[in-house]
Amino acid sequence: MEYQYPIDPDWSTEEIIDVIHYFQQVEEAYGKGVNREQFLNAYRRFKEIVPGKAQERNICNEFEEVSGFSAYRTLKMVKELETGLVVKMRK
Repeated sequence: MEYQYPIDPDWSTEEIIDVIHYFQQVEEAYGKGVNREQFLNAYRRFKEIVPGKAQERNICNEFEEVSGFSAYRTLKMVKELETGLVVKMRK
């Protein structure tokens, strides 16, 4: 990984760690796969930090630009699957 995660300087250290954790879950979905429930928990925490749709879209688009991983498509896939399954994305 040779990119920086999009972060807001107004976030606390804990919030930054939680946002990074969410993006790492997205990365793992494209790698070995990620547990659906763990992903959704990370997303729920992300939404506590980034409640607005516009800000979420901007941050996720910025992440996709630097990483090539789509948080939007990953979340869509996770929501479509049944409980307890592992989500594995393809680029």
